[in-house]
Amino acid sequence: MINWSIIIEMLPAFWRGLQITLILLCTAGLAGLALAVPLSLARASSHPLLSWPVFIFTYILRGTPLLVQLFIIYYGLPQLDIVRQSAFWPFFRDPFFCAWLAFTLNTTAYTTEIFAGAIRNTPAGEVEAARAMGLSRTQVLRDIFWPGAWRRALPQYGNEVVQLMHATALASTITIVEILRVGRDVYYNHLVITESFGMAAVFFLALTVVLTLIFRILEKLFLRHLDPRDSANVSPSETTKVTVNA
Repeated sequence: MINWSIIIEMLPAFWRGLQITLILLCTAGLAGLALAVPLSLARASSHPLLSWPVFIFTYILRGTPLLVQLFIIYYGLPQLDIVRQSAFWPFFRDPFFCAWLAFTLNTTAYTTEIFAGAIRNTPAGEVEAARAMGLSRTQVLRDIFWPGAWRRALPQYGNEVVQLMHATALASTITIVEILRVGRDVYYNHLVITESFGMAAVFFLALTVVLTLIFRILEKLFLRHLDPRDSANVSPSETTKVTVNA
């Protein structure tokens, strides 16, 4: 039987843990996205001096477990005198900053590869048409590359954001009280599984559903032109108008 009194009692703690999870997800996700934009351009470049350093960065971070990266940042770097004596020491002794840094670097690596692949798949005809119209390199990048790359990368990027949300549970290993840490505390205090880890699972599942719905809405918004049902609903006059304007 589920002890609802324990669940009701611990709901405020789960709510605070949810807030920490969302803060980690949003700050790391946005920072990773901002870093991935220029890195993906370098990764997709044909110039080896631009592409290879980014490849090494993404290969290392994608090839090692996130938990190991988190432990290296939180436990390993503070062991170095150069870190303890630097101006960055107040940041590296803060577990929240270490978790944020680990999540940001990790999602940056994955997002960079997602966007770089989308950029490489840009049809050559689009670029040639843009140049034939006299667009500058910056205009081609802004109006051709990124809109198309964003649309192609959106489904994969949505999966990456969901994976990042799940990964925030690892923050509990360095004393951050997010959803999973609250569930562990409930278990240690009351020795109940359903009311502790079961509730944590419910919160993570709810977040997954919300994020999935958000990205489905974005996909319908940005990928509407790929939906055959929408194409079938276009009248002959509208089709002619689109062709003429093109």
